Amino acid sequence: MKTLIIGGGLSGLALAERLEAQGQDYHLLEARDRFGGRIMTERLEGGYFDMGPAWFWPGQPRIEKLIARLGLRRFEQYVTGELTYEDEMGHVQRGIGFASMQGSWRLEGGLSELTEALQDRLPDARKQVNAQVTALGRSGRVAHATLDDGSRLEADRIVLAMPPRIAAGLEYSPALPAAALRVMASVPTWMAGQAKALAVYDRAFWREAGLSGDAMSRRGPMVEIHDASPVEGGPYALFGFIGVPPKFRADEQALRQATLTQLVRLFGQGAAAPRALFIKDWAFDPLTATPADAGPQSTHPAYGLPAALENLWDGHLIPAGTEVAKGYGGYIEGALEAADAALERLMSQEPAHR
Repeated sequence: MKTLIIGGGLSGLALAERLEAQGQDYHLLEARDRFGGRIMTERLEGGYFDMGPAWFWPGQPRIEKLIARLGLRRFEQYVTGELTYEDEMGHVQRGIGFASMQGSWRLEGGLSELTEALQDRLPDARKQVNAQVTALGRSGRVAHATLDDGSRLEADRIVLAMPPRIAAGLEYSPALPAAALRVMASVPTWMAGQAKALAVYDRAFWREAGLSGDAMSRRGPMVEIHDASPVEGGPYALFGFIGVPPKFRADEQALRQATLTQLVRLFGQGAAAPRALFIKDWAFDPLTATPADAGPQSTHPAYGLPAALENLWDGHLIPAGTEVAKGYGGYIEGALEAADAALERLMSQEPAHR
């Protein structure tokens, strides 16, 4: 049986790599011009800077096992030194709060090392970028996907390795139950409304001043900041989550200036002229976010596979992004959990013509 995997983020890549190892028939489609999905690493002069997910934690067995199997190396988030706090008026204090990412792990080379290692294990004939799916259909025993260039691919079953809200925007024939589409559209895409800023420097001047690089701010535009430097050597970096709602951050130039001004308030004049300032606003990425994702998430959603999304097209249409993972939904561990669950469903299916 042939499997068509739609979405080349971590879930889709992990599933494809498992199917490849088992000698199964599959094809992986990714709408972007790169694999990785929300995993995105900027590189500059030997430095590596994650603009999507950056951390994983002890007690997440799948990511630990995969990193070891691929021969990659982890390192612990830097937290040595005093913390910084900024109140609503921009008054800065030291030594207040806690290092929220203490004990977390990062990956040497950035998390794109993980997705690139997975894609390198897939033959070129089995994977395809710049392949945006617009419609899915099923007729008798055959399912198919129509791409935006009008081409069509056929398979026995289809895996939706993407956020449910993005999947809800596809056309389906036969139509999915209204309840299934409502549920798809209601599942928040984790971190889809976020924007992230990362400033790169020749020196870790904050460390030299006895600061950890961790900061919390009630003024903004960044509300939470961490040291994002490589495990050793430079260039060094400070990374921040931007707390301004998407509708107020469409002017990227103004956002850049406000970000630099805040970094100077928090860490001093050494922060004024970074070698590079990367900004990634996921809320304006149509392959990640929908307008429904623009609102803030005050708590971690209760993810998992809703009953309405089970047994779609008699089990031949399988959701598999991190948002349908029950144990670690939203995390990179959840992406691997969802891939495992999809693989189990695929292996349990019998061909319809037997």
